Order: sequence, then structure tokens, then C-alpha cells
Amino acid sequence: MGVVNVTPDSFHAGSRTVATSDAIERGRRLFVEGAGIVDVGGESTRPGATPVDEREEIARVVPVIEALAGLGRVSVDTVKAPVARAAVAAGASLLNDVGGALGPLAAELGVGWVAMHHRGIPAQGAPAPVGPAILNEVRRHVLGAARAARELGVVELYVDPGIGFGKDAADNLALLARLDELCEASHDEGIGVLVGASRKRFLGALPHGGPLDADERFEGSLAVATFAMACGVDVVRVHDVAATWQAAALVADGEAA
Repeated sequence: MGVVNVTPDSFHAGSRTVATSDAIERGRRLFVEGAGIVDVGGESTRPGATPVDEREEIARVVPVIEALAGLGRVSVDTVKAPVARAAVAAGASLLNDVGGALGPLAAELGVGWVAMHHRGIPAQGAPAPVGPAILNEVRRHVLGAARAARELGVVELYVDPGIGFGKDAADNLALLARLDELCEASHDEGIGVLVGASRKRFLGALPHGGPLDADERFEGSLAVATFAMACGVDVVRVHDVAATWQAAALVADGEAA
């Protein structure tokens, strides 16, 4: 899943595309580089980001989705029901819902849904670290949400542990260390797993000479994406599609061998 942020303030400058034409061009390039899904968002969820009015968010994402939907699969990254409706009407077929509340709407619209765990959207301030019980909390929350959505009729479901959303570096690493357990539990119920750790802050806070800015976190991002795929994750949401696609091919070849 490649990232297109139609925003002026997303945390990674390389994914910001304020102009509609630039966003469309980035999405096209991501498909060429191997993205199976291009995820279009019009509101940043980074810490301290300014909330965006739903009309502005719709104006940002709909033209981009309309232009890209004929080239490949498009998802919309939003927490707002009106934005999700407009995006699906424009051609999106998957709701990447960091708020975790749009399951009923996905059922109504007949599209896929990603249920993400968070302990406060970053723009609203992150809560205290979770600690050793983080995996149990995440698994209970996201699988419960996915089961409820399935009861409403959602067929295509993914759970996302929400790396970085209300979690400190230790929490994020603890989740990654037991990611195979989340994959096993989810797959047992026919539910996919999505992980988005690309260029996130915790990758620049590890004890390897940091702190590192977002544009310096490529190597860590690729390492986490490769590890996640080896654990059985179905979708990795990344800024750097070409390199991650190569890593995905290597993981697939290794599993086949």
C-alpha cells in the first residue's frame, strides 16, 4: 500500500502533495513501482496537526481518487463518514480508518475496512505508554471491531495494530516482536493484517545514533516492512514502494523455497 498525502503538513515531506496534479502523479508512480493499493489521505494525523474541515478534505481527496481509480485499487485514509462516502463514490474500495469507527459504513457501502487500534489520535495528544499488556489490548480491540463489522456484512477485513498511535517506542517494538501472534489470531478468523510503520518517529528514536528525521528513516522502515511480511502481514503501508516491493518479492521467494 503506497501513501499519497494530499496535505501540506504530513510528517514526511516526501509524501506531501499539496497540488492535485502532484498527488495524481505520485499515485501513478506508486502503481508503476508495484503498489497493489494506493492510499489517499487529506488530513494529517501526526502530533500537533491541524484538523481539516470535511468539505476541504473531500475537495482534496476526491479528484485524486477519481484520477487513480482506473489505474489500480485505491483506498481512502479518513476518519470522517462524509469523506468516506465521497471517496467510495469516486472509486475507492477500501476504508483505511485510523479512528476505527467506520465499520458500519463499510458494510453499508459494500467496501473493505481496516480497523486500527489507537489510544488517542496523535493530533489530539498521545496518552501514557501501555506497557507489557499492549498486544492483548490491541488484539482484543481490533479483532472485536472486525468481528462486529463482519456481523454487519463487511466481507474484506483487516486489522492494524496502530504503530505509533498513542504508543511509545517500547510499545511499538513490543507489538512488532509479537506481530506473528496477531497474524496467527487474525488469520484463524479469516481477517487480514495491515501494518503501517513507514518513517515513523520511533524508528528515529532507537539507540543507533539518532534522533533521525523522517527523511533519514528509510532503512528502518524497510527493515520493519520486511520483518512484518515475514511474520505474515498481508499489507504493509509504505512511503517507499519500489524498495519495499523488492523486499516483498524476496520474502515471497524465501517462503516458496
